Amino acid sequence: MPTGGTASMAPMAAGAMFPMSAQPSVPGVTPPAVTSGSVVTPTGMTLPAPPREESYVENILRMNLGKVGTFYMTYENNSEWNAKIFKGVVEAAGRDHIVLSDPTTGKRFLLLTLNLDYVTFDEPLNYTLPFGSAGGLPTR
Repeated sequence: MPTGGTASMAPMAAGAMFPMSAQPSVPGVTPPAVTSGSVVTPTGMTLPAPPREESYVENILRMNLGKVGTFYMTYENNSEWNAKIFKGVVEAAGRDHIVLSDPTTGKRFLLLTLNLDYVTFDEPLNYTLPFGSAGGLPTR
């Protein structure tokens, strides 16, 4: 390494590390641009990143904002009530919560997904997977 500074390091075959300036290069050949998560084969061919499935409950609920659902919740170790059912319009959904509103009373509920058992809807759901399979759920 040169004195008085640090050289950037880049991974090489078999886990060895070499300074960027020591990377092998071929005159007149530009390395391929690689997007995050992509793979470059030994021949230099870039393969796309494998798709990530993100069909979490929060995302499915977000695809169905404005629809009325019935939410079945369980509260362990609760002496007053162990299970409770909430029916309302899905207003928002986050990683750990769901916001419902009761259209008859205007009352709003903030429910924790930790307690969620399942949800039913009386209408078809919007459900498009982010990795290429498009379309809604089949209806009966």
